[in-house]
Amino acid sequence: MKILFRLIFLFSILSFSQTKVKDTITRRAIIGYIQTGNQVNFKPELPPLIPIAGAPKPSFSYLWEMGDGSYSKEAEPKHVYKNKGTYNARLAVTNNYDNGKPPTTRPKKVVVNDLTTPANTTIATLTDPSGFTLQKNCDPIPEQEMVVILSYQNTENYVSNGKLYLFYNETQFKHRNFELVDFRSHSGEREVKENTFAVAQELNDNNRFLVSNDAKPILKQRNTSDETDLETTLAIAKKDYHQVSILEMDDMNPNEARNVFYTFKTTPEMLKDTSATVTMRGVFVPNRNYKNHKVKTLEMEIVTSHDPNKMGSNGSFMNYRLVRFKRVAFKTRFQNNGEGPARMIRLETDIPDMFDKKTFQIEDMYPKCPICPKNEVPTTSCLDTIIKQKQIFFTFKNIYLPGSNQKNVHEKDSTKGFVKYSMKFNKDFHKINTRSRTAIFFDKNEPILTNYATTRFLPGISIGAKAGYNYYPSLNNSTSYFAGATLSPFKSYRFYWQAELINSLHKYQSAKSTSEEFIQNSNGVRQLQRTTTTTENTSFNNEIPLLIRYNINNFIGVGAGIQANIDASEKQSQTTLTELLDPDKPTVPVASKEETSATTKSFTNFKSGLLFDLTFGVARIGPSLGARYVMNFKENFNYFQFYGIWKF
Repeated sequence: MKILFRLIFLFSILSFSQTKVKDTITRRAIIGYIQTGNQVNFKPELPPLIPIAGAPKPSFSYLWEMGDGSYSKEAEPKHVYKNKGTYNARLAVTNNYDNGKPPTTRPKKVVVNDLTTPANTTIATLTDPSGFTLQKNCDPIPEQEMVVILSYQNTENYVSNGKLYLFYNETQFKHRNFELVDFRSHSGEREVKENTFAVAQELNDNNRFLVSNDAKPILKQRNTSDETDLETTLAIAKKDYHQVSILEMDDMNPNEARNVFYTFKTTPEMLKDTSATVTMRGVFVPNRNYKNHKVKTLEMEIVTSHDPNKMGSNGSFMNYRLVRFKRVAFKTRFQNNGEGPARMIRLETDIPDMFDKKTFQIEDMYPKCPICPKNEVPTTSCLDTIIKQKQIFFTFKNIYLPGSNQKNVHEKDSTKGFVKYSMKFNKDFHKINTRSRTAIFFDKNEPILTNYATTRFLPGISIGAKAGYNYYPSLNNSTSYFAGATLSPFKSYRFYWQAELINSLHKYQSAKSTSEEFIQNSNGVRQLQRTTTTTENTSFNNEIPLLIRYNINNFIGVGAGIQANIDASEKQSQTTLTELLDPDKPTVPVASKEETSATTKSFTNFKSGLLFDLTFGVARIGPSLGARYVMNFKENFNYFQFYGIWKF
């Protein structure tokens, strides 16, 4: 038996160990290369892609860091190192239209001992004529890493010593969206810690905004700009962003271009809105002895997957009080994933009813082309726009947009395009969220649907002043006046919560009793004695109603909820009137005596109950009249409330 028991126990352990399965698989991309002296051909080993049902064919996009300050977005780049040394090559892989997480990679050391291939002696320049760019390898997804490339160039004709600022984590969002994990510099840039805003002076808001109804800061209006007032630029950045990375660089030769690489980890608290637009802002000071500087803003849409075809909006968290003249911008991005070029691209975009299509205007586009002439057949590249009742059609005509799978196409960015447009709200628009998306047609292929771009409003706070009269039908000689304040979301559309604090002064007669009896006075005369006892209450009452309200339209609202109240102070007065009457003439007192006693209490008579409410007037904001019925759980304290209210 002992041997049998041991065999069963051993078999159970072996069975359990065999059925235990690892439930997570880490996807890895391994850096491989073939080296000949100082020439290196990089080639990655990648995991299989996981297609998404109904989506285009999945693919990878790449960002290679060569370890010497150079980078490439090709799948298998070739690089020639200029100097001997040991370099850490890095690879960031983005999986497009893929159900899995991005593959993780590890840096790979490349040792260059021989300079067998002549290096390119041409001075590298930036494609942006401003000499300052910000790029990203992918859009941010919560809890994933992304790389931002800050590129700058000395456009002066002398050697300069400058400074770089990269601002991130916007103050308009409650949570910090990015965590700076690492930065890699290759030209002696060094991190400095300083009070970035010590020189900032008080800003004149009149100088901060352009002369327009949009009231947008100048730095946000222009994607790249040359500025001269460094103090103002830094002060605006302090207001707009929580954090900053500051680098100083020295001995930068004329026309020399350099790159700095930042790795950010997006936080779990990042906005889950897949159409919200977040930004980072770079400031490049070419010479630390002067205030001339360049400003660059990098816009990014928060996404849930790396899909090149997507739609975003900057109207994710708007203040309803201030949006009447605001232009809400939308941006639709697309990528030709075909094996050949696209000649025609049509975007069919939903337009929510709350926007005024008469205010529609195109802000930017790529491929760059003019607007198509009306009533003419276009013979050159142009963008045609057709405004319909609920949609706007954008059609790129006679263009050439390469396909990402097209032969000899190595730069994936050349296969991408976008349309950015803006609109204002209608005169009468409600505080509701909107959703819209775009159907993208490449030539005659089936459409690709983007994510939903949303517009959302901050709840806002509306404070109301309220005063009126309480009518207690079951109480004698009741008089009750009140005043108070309300707190609710600003100009809510349908359902919303409302809390109130009401103070009332209430007087009423709580009891009255009369008794009669015959007595004999000292002379033996028979008399009638009548005793009347009256109890009156005066209380200062605190009420806290909490109700959910519903605005039927702009003028009528209803509500229901609960309420608790307590007498903060109560004074009870009891008056006893004793009268002696002649039995033959009971209406004429012979003598009378009145005695009064009073008691005072605090925080007594706690009551709770239900309430039902109706208002007429300007229901969402402004003045209105209301009536309320409060049904207390305590007897004889049900009452009607009639009031006027003004919400601000």
